[in-house]
Amino acid sequence: MDRSDIESQVREFAAEVTEKKGLELVHVEISGFGKKASVRVFIDKQGGINHDDCSAVSQDLEKRLDAVDLIPGRYILEVSSPGIERGLYSTDDFRKFAGEQAKIRTHSPMNGQRNFRGRIEAIENGDVVFDDRTSGKVNIPLSSISKANLEYDIERELKRSKKRGS
Repeated sequence: MDRSDIESQVREFAAEVTEKKGLELVHVEISGFGKKASVRVFIDKQGGINHDDCSAVSQDLEKRLDAVDLIPGRYILEVSSPGIERGLYSTDDFRKFAGEQAKIRTHSPMNGQRNFRGRIEAIENGDVVFDDRTSGKVNIPLSSISKANLEYDIERELKRSKKRGS
């Protein structure tokens, strides 16, 4: 079984475990193999996750992985929140976070630019419609995105906090 098959199977197991627990599977990453294998699973739910959520997913997923001896040798399993600058991996992620600030990096330059910072507007025909701070509105094909994540705007959050406190 090659690396992509293993990653696919881990993702399938993680999706089953998180679904049973009413959680969202955000992403699965596998790095290294052999003595330094690491499996990272990012989960979420409305209102955020807590330590008990991570622990429960970790225990159930570890049992499933060990039962089929999917990962050769020893591995480290980490289950955590995607964080405030959550990675964006799918069409659903971009749709869910339309209106939010984000950073996008493309595999190759688009009109001389590979790094984009701004606001996700929408998903249209397989493209992320993005309002970039530098170049304005651009359509970025999902297939050309190498990395994307939300961008935490502390000033905006402080303003929101002040409004709630008033």
